[in-house]
Amino acid sequence: PLWKGRSFPLEACVSGWAMLNGKMAIIPDIYDDPRVPQDAYRPTFVKSMVMTPVRPDDPIAAIGAYWAETRQPTAEEVMKLELIARATATALENASLYASLTEAVSHRDGLIAELDHRVKNVLASVMSIASQTLRGATTPDAFRQSFNGRLMALSRAHEMLAQKTWSEAPLAAVVEEARRPFGPGRAGAFAASGPDLRLSTEAASALLLSIYELGDNAQRFGAWSTPDGRVDLSWRVDHEAQPPAFHLSWRESGGPAVVDPGSRGFGGRLIETGRARPPAGSAKLDFAAGGLRFELRAPLSERIRLAG
Repeated sequence: PLWKGRSFPLEACVSGWAMLNGKMAIIPDIYDDPRVPQDAYRPTFVKSMVMTPVRPDDPIAAIGAYWAETRQPTAEEVMKLELIARATATALENASLYASLTEAVSHRDGLIAELDHRVKNVLASVMSIASQTLRGATTPDAFRQSFNGRLMALSRAHEMLAQKTWSEAPLAAVVEEARRPFGPGRAGAFAASGPDLRLSTEAASALLLSIYELGDNAQRFGAWSTPDGRVDLSWRVDHEAQPPAFHLSWRESGGPAVVDPGSRGFGGRLIETGRARPPAGSAKLDFAAGGLRFELRAPLSERIRLAG
């Protein structure tokens, strides 16, 4: 090694000159060329040299050949050095390409596994919805309407999440997507408000289905079944709780008198005890005389968090 353990600025060595200029440096006499740092070469045997950049268009290295005598390299020697530099560039490119392909294959395998997981979750959800809807349906037509509505709600949840590239979804967007089947609504029939919160894909899908069930119930039996009924949906963060907690409230008013049915259908079970309830959280339906109420509480976590 000529300069083992030493380093030189790119602008102060011949290899640097070859890389910066993207061309070969042919130096028959190192002591007669200003590109050569004389003090660095004086203790060495080198009298002449050729320095070839690796990948001239976008240099990443340089290969040098040194002679212990002053001489003009032959055309064959210059060509061989160029070939060595090209082979080196190809080898480095192949190594980089191999690393990229390995990463791409690993990424592909991860995507396939994730897709498999999501498809299984969707199928499990559809099977559960079908089974539970069938259990509570009184006629084939009633089953069809309920099942189709729930399936479309699940489809909208997945469409929304796909548009977000299966990342977090804003709670406000989840609410808007959930109430879309019920039309723009009458003036003043619906109001939603709350801070900017982000939901994980699982939490977004579960909450969208729950809000859809609440809306469907409101349209058939509750506030939205009468001209003067309205729904107020709000959410907030209780910063005094430890840990800080998310609180969502659905309140109906102006509708027909409410009576607790006692037993819960699939929609009620989904809202109160199913996927809508986050871990360590609580969900409760209250059949108050003035209108149905739903309260959902959960600690802030990776599933539900403040934006920013």
